Amino acid sequence: MNKIVVNHSKKNPPFSLRTIRNLILGIAFLVIAFGLGYNAGVNATGQNNIIPVSQIAGRSPNKPVSVDFSLFWNVWDRLNRYYVDKTKIDPQKMVYGAISGMVNSLGDPYTVFLAPAQNQEAKDDLGGKLEGVGIQLGMQDKKIVVVAPLKGAPAVKAGIKSGDVIVKVDGKDTADWTLPEAVTKIRGPKGTSVTLTVLHKNTAVPVDIKVVRDTITVSSVDWNTVYANCSSANTCAIVQTNCPTCDEVVYLKLSRFGDQTSDEWNKAVSEINQEMQKDRRQGRIKGLVLDLRDNPGGYLSGSVFIASEFLKDGTVVVQESTTGGKETYNVNRKGALLSIPMVVLINKGTASAAEIVAGALHERGRARLVGETSFGKGSVQEAQDLPGGAGIHITVAKWLLPSGKWINGTGIDPDVKVANDDTKPDEDLQLQKAVETLVK
Repeated sequence: MNKIVVNHSKKNPPFSLRTIRNLILGIAFLVIAFGLGYNAGVNATGQNNIIPVSQIAGRSPNKPVSVDFSLFWNVWDRLNRYYVDKTKIDPQKMVYGAISGMVNSLGDPYTVFLAPAQNQEAKDDLGGKLEGVGIQLGMQDKKIVVVAPLKGAPAVKAGIKSGDVIVKVDGKDTADWTLPEAVTKIRGPKGTSVTLTVLHKNTAVPVDIKVVRDTITVSSVDWNTVYANCSSANTCAIVQTNCPTCDEVVYLKLSRFGDQTSDEWNKAVSEINQEMQKDRRQGRIKGLVLDLRDNPGGYLSGSVFIASEFLKDGTVVVQESTTGGKETYNVNRKGALLSIPMVVLINKGTASAAEIVAGALHERGRARLVGETSFGKGSVQEAQDLPGGAGIHITVAKWLLPSGKWINGTGIDPDVKVANDDTKPDEDLQLQKAVETLVK
């Protein structure tokens, strides 16, 4: 197995797509890219051709000693011979389906086969080509779960929330679906609609929600200044406008680890440092809130890059292979925000690469965590391109926090637990508590 590729030079780590790359991909299937659908290999002519087994390209007569493929080919021939609607017989789609079944037999929701359209969609997601409903999906207990809807996306406007379980898509049951299957069914071109049957948190009856797909522009990094009026002895009120007498906190939001993240991050950090150097800000900026809520992850190299902004040296993450061998990934560059006091915001949508950053900063004593227990995704996938444009994501290792803890299935607990009130969407109690933690 190839080890995780991390650039140890002083330059930014590469975020470009590669034929083989390592990802923390638990929930990096964003339902926001082009609505191509699962149409790779579909017979456009609708001809009733029956393809003899002997004409299947790439079929080798050599069979593994311990595996008998005669049943597979027996079923293949029977479908071609007896199935009533010959227009439904698509040899290429049947091959893709067989491969998907083989991969799914492992029982790992993050080891998946991607047909050409799905493989391109996964690349588009990380590349920032966004069109769709705007939700990030994960798997929990073999159910399709909304990790997070993207801010301002059609899903948010329609009422989709983090933690929603998608039980049906356009009336079709999602039981036993893989993540790529769910992504494919929910995607579609701008202007079209999809009906999601969702089970909201703490409810017993699912509801149908119609979402109209649209173009979505999402930057992975955003920041602004938060003004806090801490005149009260117990709380700090966040003031929306410029407040000359208020304390100030830098709010830095990281929504994903994608292809453009390093450039967007460097630009934001440069702007933050410029603001901090202004005379009128001296002594008034009390710290920084790094918001990793609803961040589904992405490139592992990106987690090391981001953590290195805040840590002077030492371990960020440890990779453990299937054989038990361990490889440590340390701080690999000189950060620009090494001393500013900070708090990290996490919630149930904080996953994989985002959990690496939150966990490393917490265990290394660099930051306190505020919010909710994170998602709990601790495995590493290697993305490989296959002939014909298809691809496969294979779980090749698990990652551990600097202490050696594996958070898969359990997540990371915050120092200060705070849940936002869903009935008051305009109030961010978690951010308020993070600011209070810095200022008080």
